[in-house]
Amino acid sequence: KYAGAAAKPKIGVLTVSDRASTGVYQDLSGPMIVEVLREYLSTDCDIVTRVVPDTVPLISGAIQSFASAGCCLVCTTGGTGPSARDVTPEAMSLVCDKIYDGFGEQMRRVSLDQGVPTAILSRQAAGSCGQTLVVNVPGKPGSVRTCLDAVFPAIPYCIDLLGGPFLEGREDKVKVFRPPQKK
Repeated sequence: KYAGAAAKPKIGVLTVSDRASTGVYQDLSGPMIVEVLREYLSTDCDIVTRVVPDTVPLISGAIQSFASAGCCLVCTTGGTGPSARDVTPEAMSLVCDKIYDGFGEQMRRVSLDQGVPTAILSRQAAGSCGQTLVVNVPGKPGSVRTCLDAVFPAIPYCIDLLGGPFLEGREDKVKVFRPPQKK
């Protein structure tokens, strides 16, 4: 799936929004994810973006498409709230082999710590679709950075464990965690 060290790693960014997908308003959260990832990563990556409406088959199909195309990471934004149209976690669960509850717990905790009582309503999650890590973040642009700040330190190592490419962070922006190497 991954072509090795010579291949540039790929990342998918999926915005889930009925209104942004039809042009009613401009997608701001997807571009914010791209901006934050480019700021955090020293590894040069190809980042591919897509916008789909809040529909389970389209969301799960897009995640699967990104994974099949060799993306090591897919960040979704939107569709994690309690309303009837918020179905991103349900769509993700259809294509993910494993769910990593700690990502969502950490994102909600940091939001609560910043005084956002409605963070308990958010259903952010993460999981793996084969060798692809899938992370849901909220659809509010300001929350994208807050939540990625909270979980990004674990993302490169999780991708390592899934057999993906070695992603390095910019030390002045984010401290990527990897356990010390055994000798």
